[in-house]
Amino acid sequence: MITTNNLTVQFGKRVLFDEVNIKFTQGNCYGVIGANGAGKSTFLKILAGDINPTKGSVALEAGKRMAVLKQDHNAFNEHTVLNTVMMGHDKLWNNIKAKEELYSKPDFSEADGIKVSELEEQFAEMDGWNAESDAAALLSGLGIEEEHHYKLLKDISGNYKVRVLLAQ
Repeated sequence: MITTNNLTVQFGKRVLFDEVNIKFTQGNCYGVIGANGAGKSTFLKILAGDINPTKGSVALEAGKRMAVLKQDHNAFNEHTVLNTVMMGHDKLWNNIKAKEELYSKPDFSEADGIKVSELEEQFAEMDGWNAESDAAALLSGLGIEEEHHYKLLKDISGNYKVRVLLAQ
């Protein structure tokens, strides 16, 4: 699913990784262990695409997307549970927000109409029409009843918050 190819990370003269080649496969669990300062967090940030390696590359299997469980459980407190899950698909969420912004313009122009048309096409290609029901099914599968789906994240228990962020 995720493969690193000749991954090298260097800060000044300090080399954290030198030509690391590893393949993470579906169905397995992995742990990253090492001493403080060994580069564990840096490695995970590279896998997530948050930072770039000095050399080499990270490849994600076609048709897959990567998500990271954030440690800040309060980052989405002002969003509904359902929207928080949908925010996990960055491209889709950005599309939704861009459409909302355009549709709410009081001076909606022809150029705006063309842009909305493009966004709607992308939305359909990402199966956006099913995003909300897919997110709801995912939440229900994690034991979060429908009555909680429209609550703000800050209004649910910590145990549920972790599940919501996993669903994200």
